[in-house]
Amino acid sequence: MAMNAKDEQMRWRCSLRTSNYLLSLLVIVLMFSVAEAYDPLDPTGNITIKWDVISWTADGYVAVVTMNNFQMYRHIMSPGWTLGWTWAKKEVIWSMVGAQATEQGDCSKFKGGSPHCCKKTPTILDMLPGVPYNQQIANCCKGGVVASYGQDPAAAVSSFQVSVGLSGTSNKTVKLPQNFTLLGPGPGYTCGPAKIVPPTTFFTPDHRRKTQALMTWNVTCTYSQFLASKHPSCCVSFSSFYNDTIIPCSSCACGCETKTCIKSNSNQLNSPGINTPKKDNSPLLQCTHHMCPIRIHWHVKLNYKDYWRAKIAITNFNYRLNYTQWTLVVQHPNLDNITEVFSFDYKPLLPYGNINDTGMLYGMKFYNDLLMQAGAYGNVQSELLLRKDERTFTFKNGWAFPRKVYFNGDECKLPPPDAYPHLPNSSPVTAQLADLQHQLAPAVLALLLIFLSW
Repeated sequence: MAMNAKDEQMRWRCSLRTSNYLLSLLVIVLMFSVAEAYDPLDPTGNITIKWDVISWTADGYVAVVTMNNFQMYRHIMSPGWTLGWTWAKKEVIWSMVGAQATEQGDCSKFKGGSPHCCKKTPTILDMLPGVPYNQQIANCCKGGVVASYGQDPAAAVSSFQVSVGLSGTSNKTVKLPQNFTLLGPGPGYTCGPAKIVPPTTFFTPDHRRKTQALMTWNVTCTYSQFLASKHPSCCVSFSSFYNDTIIPCSSCACGCETKTCIKSNSNQLNSPGINTPKKDNSPLLQCTHHMCPIRIHWHVKLNYKDYWRAKIAITNFNYRLNYTQWTLVVQHPNLDNITEVFSFDYKPLLPYGNINDTGMLYGMKFYNDLLMQAGAYGNVQSELLLRKDERTFTFKNGWAFPRKVYFNGDECKLPPPDAYPHLPNSSPVTAQLADLQHQLAPAVLALLLIFLSW
């Protein structure tokens, strides 16, 4: 009996250890799965790809595919998006309007007209601006560039029309495409399976008649910085008026391995084509200790009675890339009391409802919305004027510096907290007052003793 009780106790302990191990493993898996597709400053941000079947054909259907960017501050810049999928059956693309497949594939079995694409896994690109009008539809032909929803909702959409054959000619016989992929323009996006949703409704131009799609399905794609790159793509440096020390970006903040660079005074910069982008979009960086394409500098500039002022400078160290429609996101507790922003546009972001501590800054259209390549013109600057809140405002412990910084949707590497500029132990004025108090103390004490002796 004693042995049975002992064995039962050992079994119970082993079972408890196994349960704890499995629970820990589940927590770790959940943490990584959430981190891969969740942005705490834009929790509902995604790209939704909608397929609207607008008519049936002899062997398939015609659909309008619309890509909506619902990300508040992450856009798709040049050279634009690339969309791919796998057909469920033996479908082919007869024709496209507003986009094109990169390869036609093997269409030798078709004796009459040849399809636009016969590949099982087509790869689709947006058309470039300036194509003939008969090859365009609404919201197409922008070279794959899609604005962020927070910056320009009207430009945060891209569309094309596709005529599909050998696919079935009814809601019951059509099979949804599978294994969607999205590059925007590089890696980082993960797309879920296509899901049938209620048909989209459309209004005629006079809004007096409503029609609807014959069939609609959605695909949702989310972004993960961890999938896009193992290193950050930007870094942050700090300085302040109350401390002469400039806190630089961390060494190798964006990784230093297998990166080529050019010194800022190199004769190579005069070579023809040095600023021409490569097909793989690989950067050509200026040699720095941090090796980041982008540096954001935050300077605590001035202190007033009721306000304080900060300066922001964004510098491009990539000789091959201009950043169009760039965005900068800053999280700071005093952004709930921002008074004025100079030379940048500003929009508050509310990722946590009523907590207004996050804002998006971006360039003014046709003024500084283009960040030029590395060099004399490769920077943009602005200043923020913020009103003090007596309950929270302080210059101590690095409070005046941002908690998070994002550039073009990617989080930037901040300096370590113990390196932030700190207040001096005592200012010269404070020291002079202390010396004066020390000198006057004996005289004050003597006068006090005389007064008491009376």
